Amino acid sequence: MPDSLVLDQLIKRYGQGAPVVNGLTHTFAPGTVTALVGPNGSGKTTLLRLLSVLAFPTSGNVHYGDLDVHAHPYRYLQHVGLVYAEPDLPQHLNAVELLEWILRERGGWANDGPDRIDALLDRVRLDERRHTLIGTYSSGMLQKTQLATALVARPEVLLMDEPFRGLDTASTEAAVALVDAFRERGGLVVLASHATPLIETLSDAVIDLEYQTPA
Repeated sequence: MPDSLVLDQLIKRYGQGAPVVNGLTHTFAPGTVTALVGPNGSGKTTLLRLLSVLAFPTSGNVHYGDLDVHAHPYRYLQHVGLVYAEPDLPQHLNAVELLEWILRERGGWANDGPDRIDALLDRVRLDERRHTLIGTYSSGMLQKTQLATALVARPEVLLMDEPFRGLDTASTEAAVALVDAFRERGGLVVLASHATPLIETLSDAVIDLEYQTPA
């Protein structure tokens, strides 16, 4: 069962500037989708970088259950799937090879590995190009592949920055269905997106960072 992800007086500033995240305290519960909203510069991506251990807090901390995520990043990230705003995937692999590598690296490769990969790529609607090199993919195909990489190891936490960017209507609906299914299994989702009507429908809670972190 996933644990809660808890922020305690989290502050992040760069240099001598004003804090981008300023004393944020919040608990993200299992089985929920929380949307981060606010204008550009309000701290959405910075907060997601803190939660994914790509940045360290100036002060305060983040716990996943009893685990201090910045003190034990490797242990924490074993529970996490990530979707970045700008995908940076290995261009010399195809989608199937990339997902197999992730499963083997995360200790999840078993007899069902190939079937799990095919089923997931079917669900994100990456069809005929899954065996061609990622370097030839369109932006939408890259986003579909990234969604699959986040989910293939069956994480407990999903951290997603603009997960629907570049997707057509059918692929967006498929992505939303995957997030819904993940939540229904008890997964914890934190996402940032400019697709306001969509995230209002999808999310259980919204954090408006414009009003929680000063300009």
